[in-house]
Amino acid sequence: MNNRELGENDMSETPLYYKTISQIAELLSSKKLSPVELTKVMLDRIEHHDGHLKSYATVTAEQAMAAAQQAEQEITAGNYRGPLHGVPIGVKDLLFTNGIRTMGGAYVMAAHIPKHDSTVVKKLKDSGAVILGKLNLTEGAMGGYHPEFDIPINPWNPDRWTGSSSSGSGVATAAGLCSGSIGSDTGGSIRFPSAACGIVGLKPTFGRVSRYGVLELALSMDHIGPMTRSVADAAIMLEVIAGSDTGDFSTLDEAIMLEVIAGSDIDDYLTLDDTVPTMYDEIHRGIQGVRIGFDENYATKDVDAELAEAVSNGVKLLQELGAEIIDVEVSDIDEYVLAWPTICSWEAVKAHVKCYPSHREHYGPWFQGWLDMGANVTPAEYEKAHKLRTACTKHFKRVFQDIDVLVCPSMSAPPHPITPEMLYGPMETRPAKFQRFTVPFNYNGTPTLSVPCGMNSEGLPLSIQFIGKDLSEPLLLQVGHAYESATTWHTLHPDV
Repeated sequence: MNNRELGENDMSETPLYYKTISQIAELLSSKKLSPVELTKVMLDRIEHHDGHLKSYATVTAEQAMAAAQQAEQEITAGNYRGPLHGVPIGVKDLLFTNGIRTMGGAYVMAAHIPKHDSTVVKKLKDSGAVILGKLNLTEGAMGGYHPEFDIPINPWNPDRWTGSSSSGSGVATAAGLCSGSIGSDTGGSIRFPSAACGIVGLKPTFGRVSRYGVLELALSMDHIGPMTRSVADAAIMLEVIAGSDTGDFSTLDEAIMLEVIAGSDIDDYLTLDDTVPTMYDEIHRGIQGVRIGFDENYATKDVDAELAEAVSNGVKLLQELGAEIIDVEVSDIDEYVLAWPTICSWEAVKAHVKCYPSHREHYGPWFQGWLDMGANVTPAEYEKAHKLRTACTKHFKRVFQDIDVLVCPSMSAPPHPITPEMLYGPMETRPAKFQRFTVPFNYNGTPTLSVPCGMNSEGLPLSIQFIGKDLSEPLLLQVGHAYESATTWHTLHPDV
């Protein structure tokens, strides 16, 4: 391997491909690093390693180099746009990219070439980010892959799960094949791959980030958010992609956001001309006096022993850092969680109405089974599921009555063993504990932040999750950054 592939330079012992966005931004803005050279390093690394890791569906090398050259010209001329200017980013292949195929992991969409960018991609381009390509995912952003497409490989262990839908985003970010990525989350698909691959994943408040130009799975629960190698990087990316959008009816407009945050501490973070908080500049505030809720039974029952211990140790550390730990009672929420497949599969059928059932035979066995299940959901079953969803949302409002943040694992165990046959289908149902820490926060749309919290005895990453109230991303990022700054787990990288 040459120096470019290794990312060798005399600026730091950390190779370029593993530097955080904030570190790269400092080098780019000071003109100590060229966006063109950085992009070449990343493209070379993709060429050397992604044949095995299979994180990219499409690499847009020519467009990436053109964007890097433009960024270099602008920065040289003194026109620096901000901390994503010249930074190489990967995008999950369900976000529209003008002139570049967007397949959503579905063979039936293999020839789909959008004529415009999604709002998130447009905002990334406007920030000066360099789009390296489109990242692989499960078919339809659900649980299994189409047999015609590759399954991304977990860089920590090739025989372990990569976390379902946003798996390509998790693998590419963890393995240094991009500086950060965009994922989506309908029932855990930012959190699962972040946890499985040992990175940071931020699922924003529902409506905080536009979904215009994004292929749907379940319209009432889909979220778009950043996946990064540090909490600070998640803050940088969220500031860029957040904001109201007339193209997406569900985004929170200025009046709604101001109403939500009125009377709360969140308004301290607002800029003068926008309702997107200045999250990156405020993450160093610390967590003195922050009320963090913890239910030991919820966080440890039916949870892998090493993971439960790591999360409990994380709570103790938060207390040492100044947080007030408050005992809360989450109780048994399994009945609520088990309503999720009914809602999600029914909404997935609506999202695929142009191709299902007319082209049912072109879907893979896993997602075909999911759509078939949704097509058989009766109005009474859907209504019952929504009542359970509403009850779950009310339940967690009570849980949050006297706390600012809830802490628990990101998933119930480290990444489990897998086989291609398991992931290609047919569809398998999952027990409630599998999504106990994710689904409730897709139901109510509250923000979550997943952060590495350890390694188990098999060398697999462990993850802690912080959950907040609506629009409390600035506080979540403060908590996550305080925890991250007191640990070293986020600095570990897989040996690819």
